[in-house]
Amino acid sequence: MRSKRWRLWFGLGLLAISGVLFWVHYLTFHDLHHLGIFTLHDLAFLPLEVLIVTLLLHAMIEGREHKEMLQKLNMVIGAFFSEVGGDLLEHLSYFDSKPEVLKATYDVGPGWTDTQLKAAAADAVAREFHLQPDREGTARLREFMITKRQFLLRLLENQNLLENEGFTDVLWAVFHLGDELQRRDDIMTVPESDLRHMAGDMERAYGHLISEWFEHMRHLKKSYPYLYSLGVRGNPLDFEEGVEVHE
Repeated sequence: MRSKRWRLWFGLGLLAISGVLFWVHYLTFHDLHHLGIFTLHDLAFLPLEVLIVTLLLHAMIEGREHKEMLQKLNMVIGAFFSEVGGDLLEHLSYFDSKPEVLKATYDVGPGWTDTQLKAAAADAVAREFHLQPDREGTARLREFMITKRQFLLRLLENQNLLENEGFTDVLWAVFHLGDELQRRDDIMTVPESDLRHMAGDMERAYGHLISEWFEHMRHLKKSYPYLYSLGVRGNPLDFEEGVEVHE
């Protein structure tokens, strides 16, 4: 309410100043004819000024703010994969029934182009993964998800996440998987049918995670090559590689 009142008084103040200046102009020159010409001239250019200031400059400022917001969002996504996403991918890939597909399709390297990274991200969304979780591995996954729940909840406090539809899908899938696992008191005693049900939740999260990881790698390759190099060496879908640099 105070903000609106301040704007009202500010507008009235500008109108008052304009009126005083017009009056001073008339008292000085006593020429309503030229005063009218200049006033109409200024009014004629007013739509053009509105176009330049309101549309063009506003669009430039808005575009810059949007770019800065996406930059901050990519930092949040990077923190997610460092804290949760990378380890979660390792847990889920342990259940993958076709590890040879992971090696052949997602063995990202330093020389991968943006086109290859984009194609891998699209492939992960479209592919039907088949995970075969065992009770021991699922119990470990449950404990991991419980320890990361507070971190995931804090991510939801960032309203900018809504700007990235792909990452929002990842969070929904991961949260649902975490809820399913947490509601089981003892994974070691669940029937096979329930294990298959949880496998479906894992597969949904798995595909979204892989896709978003490759999208994040695209961003790193373009903006932070040194972080991209670390991401390639620490590929969570490849157990054979390590982050150490070898000749």
